[in-house]
Amino acid sequence: MRTESGRSLIEVIGVMAIAGIMTVSAVGVYNMIRANQTRTIADAELEQIAQDTKLLMEMRGTYEGVSVDYLIKAGALESDAAPMGGDEWSVVASADGQSFSINLVDLTAGECDFFATAKPKWASAILVNGFEAGITENCFESDTNQVSFIIE
Repeated sequence: MRTESGRSLIEVIGVMAIAGIMTVSAVGVYNMIRANQTRTIADAELEQIAQDTKLLMEMRGTYEGVSVDYLIKAGALESDAAPMGGDEWSVVASADGQSFSINLVDLTAGECDFFATAKPKWASAILVNGFEAGITENCFESDTNQVSFIIE
């Protein structure tokens, strides 16, 4: 009687299926970690922008005239690239000049949720799509969310 060694086709397919599932899971975890890292870096950049703007503008006693272009010319920003979201972001003074806002546009639902749920210490308020964060769920499922950080 002859004995056979080796694996059957069913066993090989089973091992490949398990390996495929593990690979898909690993890629998913990697993408989640990378997205969280990107959001954390953007939050740190936004905090730095807020601090630099406060330092630059407090000497004047008002935030009137603050903008992304002004901050670049004054050396507070290196470029007009948005920390996150679309390129149409802005830094704008309030009507009375006593506060300013950093406005991010074209954020994904995940990015919007990140900023809406974790209010940073450096912002006195956050507006999500025009409404105060934390009151209700204001993030859209599309990539058209706007988040404004109000700094006083």
